[in-house]
Amino acid sequence: MRDFRDAKTMAKTLREALHAKSFTLTNSESQELIARILGYRDWNVLAARIQAVQLPATSVQPNTPPSVGEHIPVVPMRDMVLFPHMISRIFVARDKTRQAVEHALVGDRRVVVVAQRRGADDRPSTIDAFYPVGVIANVVDRQTQVDGALKVTVCGLQRIGIVRLTDGEFLGAEVAPIKEQGSQSRKAAALSSAVLDAYQTYAEVDFSALPSGSKARFSLPSIGDPSLLADTVAPLLSASVEEKQQLLETGDVVTRLERLIELMSAGRPKEVA
Repeated sequence: MRDFRDAKTMAKTLREALHAKSFTLTNSESQELIARILGYRDWNVLAARIQAVQLPATSVQPNTPPSVGEHIPVVPMRDMVLFPHMISRIFVARDKTRQAVEHALVGDRRVVVVAQRRGADDRPSTIDAFYPVGVIANVVDRQTQVDGALKVTVCGLQRIGIVRLTDGEFLGAEVAPIKEQGSQSRKAAALSSAVLDAYQTYAEVDFSALPSGSKARFSLPSIGDPSLLADTVAPLLSASVEEKQQLLETGDVVTRLERLIELMSAGRPKEVA
């Protein structure tokens, strides 16, 4: 049975079938249609998902703890918070960050993705320039742009605390894993249902009106894993970097779910006309 990993083949089959009926689609149009059929926002998101499951054998598994004293290349983020399980494409223009990505690619592909406290800081290099919690992520791929910048796809793996930084050819970080609490509690399970209900109101969607199994189109996993649910909903909110960072720093899953409900209950920020 085909799944999202067969998307390119499915797009080609669709294009050929429609062509036989004198209906022409470009390659790009067929890919966009398949992405939507499979429940993804667009082809770029689906392509990143496919790349994430095709990571090389050298990639680190999500639960592999960092070694004591190990320094991992750092990718600072000006205005984004990466969560575990989150796949994102980011643009890297700063020289040290490019060096960090290239170093990761010739090694185990791991980087530390962490938000800067001040987005305007072009050369963050001290520990107080960053928030204390980030994530270890895998570099799925990178593409060099015409201007020399890199377009990098990263996949978040696990929460970590920044212990110390080293500043050299690139910025490196010694990190410590952050243990989660309460993910298997009854309260977390109950709050998971409440989070899904709150998200329906927040995003103005009705899960009950969708075909069975189509919740995936909103990137929401099964509520059987409260931590995964929380970390999947969090990036979907129109919240500030500070608010999302607070969610990332919350190791207690029950507290994180409660905070998500509070943020969604406040509603989306009103757009200024």
